[in-house]
Amino acid sequence: MTLRRIVVVGNGIAGLTACDTLRAEGFDGELTVVGAERHSPYSRPALSKALLHGGDGLAAHELPAPTHGATELLGASAAGLDAEARVVKLDGGGGLPYDGLVIASGSRARRLGGGSKQETDDGDGSGELTLRTLEDAVRLNELLAARPSVIVVGGGPLGMEVASGCLHSGCDVTLVTDGEPLVRQLGGYLSGIFTAAARANGLRIVNGPKARLIHSGTAPKVALADGTVLAADLVLSAIGDVPNTEWLAGSGLLTGGVLRADSRGRVRPDIVAAGDVAFFPTRRGLSRVPLWTSAIDQAKAAAVGLLRGDDAPPLEFQPYFWTEGFGLSLKAVGFTPVHGAPDFREQGTDAGSTLLRWEHADGSGTAAAINYRIPIPKLRRLANTGAHAARPAEPVTA
Repeated sequence: MTLRRIVVVGNGIAGLTACDTLRAEGFDGELTVVGAERHSPYSRPALSKALLHGGDGLAAHELPAPTHGATELLGASAAGLDAEARVVKLDGGGGLPYDGLVIASGSRARRLGGGSKQETDDGDGSGELTLRTLEDAVRLNELLAARPSVIVVGGGPLGMEVASGCLHSGCDVTLVTDGEPLVRQLGGYLSGIFTAAARANGLRIVNGPKARLIHSGTAPKVALADGTVLAADLVLSAIGDVPNTEWLAGSGLLTGGVLRADSRGRVRPDIVAAGDVAFFPTRRGLSRVPLWTSAIDQAKAAAVGLLRGDDAPPLEFQPYFWTEGFGLSLKAVGFTPVHGAPDFREQGTDAGSTLLRWEHADGSGTAAAINYRIPIPKLRRLANTGAHAARPAEPVTA
């Protein structure tokens, strides 16, 4: 089938990358992008990193203007899909016919108070903030100017980055987490390094499962399963995300409520998916990997898969993870969490800089750099080929 009209649902980094890749691969037909946000694509990781820290980071979220020449329908959402008629239905009425479809509708913040709407305290009156959109980041920066007390619920990367940013703004910050921060994402060794730095910077960490938001008086409160009640001026939840798949209900594309793509990003021959919305095959099984670089890698593969079908190369996925906070910057290549102490460790020339590698049972590796100046390609080589690809290893000590 000749593809003359391609619709891309989603104007985040996955949608942008898909559009750029389609053009780079020679697609010169009609290209239409449907984006729920009213902005051109921006760097979402910057919202909880440089942008939250202010200063020179105020423009860190900005990306170069798109050059793919697509028709952009910004501030519009897909409301449904007729996969047999090949029509995307829009929330304002009407539809977009297509020959090929890229599903890159992303995800939204999960909310502690139930539901998953991207609303601030001004939106629903709950007092619960989330950090997912540019508007969320602007609003949070405005609120932090008064140096309020803050409770952050969630000990994953976003929760820790937000907690670090709030401390940087001079706030009193409590992190509520079910288990040690970052342990589920990174493993105990790396979690311990970040947790120690967080506490040294003044973060109060409260371990409490089943946190819930309660309404009493003017300030929001967080109640824990053991009866503990914590109060602060602001409560921000960072408890995960929810894939935006509701518009696909009744389309026949969902399996067990989730959207699954193959190694070329295909859901079916004329439909591909990429980014936070999709599950795809990895060395560790079928997974949804809501990371910035994962969305980019998936979108490149999906765009080529839509154009070339079986002739497209399958995605050989290798995770890349980056987080920073409390004076630490961590970049990791390979699957995490890692278990136990690293098999290789090298101290850098800068104080506190360390290069680490873990060997996995399947022969793969994970390399991590903490405050260590190393190009990402070299970090990938270390993950893929072992410690002998770097300088000689030093013994790992406790």
